[in-house]
Amino acid sequence: MNRRSGYVFDTNTLVSALIFEHSKPGRAFRRALKLGRVLLSSATLDELADVLERPKFDRYVTLAEREEFLEALTDRATFVEPTEEIRECRDPDDNKFLELAAGGKARYIVSGDNDLLALREFRGIRILTPSQFLEATAGEAPEDER
Repeated sequence: MNRRSGYVFDTNTLVSALIFEHSKPGRAFRRALKLGRVLLSSATLDELADVLERPKFDRYVTLAEREEFLEALTDRATFVEPTEEIRECRDPDDNKFLELAAGGKARYIVSGDNDLLALREFRGIRILTPSQFLEATAGEAPEDER
């Protein structure tokens, strides 16, 4: 496995990054792409694809733009298929992000979800809001420039 830092973004943070490019989720997502690897699993990708199909996002970005984002993300992301079932989050639907982070040896999980944020840390992987992620990584250079 690639040794570069891995980052897990929950679905809502990725949707916010797409819709509001200059928002903190958007800036956090772009920084993660520069600093290391954004991690995806089939479970997290399936959820993102389902959410991006919702018509409620039409007023922000077209379906074609959402599909382009998904395609670009899958091209750039590192896929990890978790081998361990984890049941640590109070919202069972969010365990897939913990499984991905553990399986991909992520450095951070970036989320706005209170169920994930309540954990604060999982197996040494910090769980941060996009703002906290931007603060924690301020001044870091991409690993290939260190």
